[in-house]
Amino acid sequence: MTPTEARHLGEADIPWVDTGAGVDLKLVRVDIEAGLWIVRNRFVPGAVVQKHKHTGEVFGFTLCGAWKYAEYPDINRAGSFLYEPAGSEHTLTVLEDNIEPTDVWFQIHGANLNLDADGNVESITDAAGIYAAYMGLCEAQGLGRPDVST
Repeated sequence: MTPTEARHLGEADIPWVDTGAGVDLKLVRVDIEAGLWIVRNRFVPGAVVQKHKHTGEVFGFTLCGAWKYAEYPDINRAGSFLYEPAGSEHTLTVLEDNIEPTDVWFQIHGANLNLDADGNVESITDAAGIYAAYMGLCEAQGLGRPDVST
């Protein structure tokens, strides 16, 4: 395929992996050189993602379910779009009374800086790291290595 051709990946071409933390992950696309990673996450009701901040912009679109950032009053529901500027800090919290998993698509530029209770960087998740983790989980769960990179 040449770089000017459109590329289609169907739902079955990109497997869900169980992260073991109440979150299923599907890495839709990654461009390590550009620092871009696009993921879908399915969260169980009540799931909480560690407080973090971003080094670049993030775009989010909620497909089903409901979630919010603990630091903000807005609730993201099916059809909601969210923009996060670089530097925003937040703790993703899925509503406990959801009757279905919450499914959210995120386009992330740069890295997540995962923060401890004092606001110190505890770990970093970036395009290269999410790619390695996703491939490792795919292999461990018998799903092969899907072609999600540019």
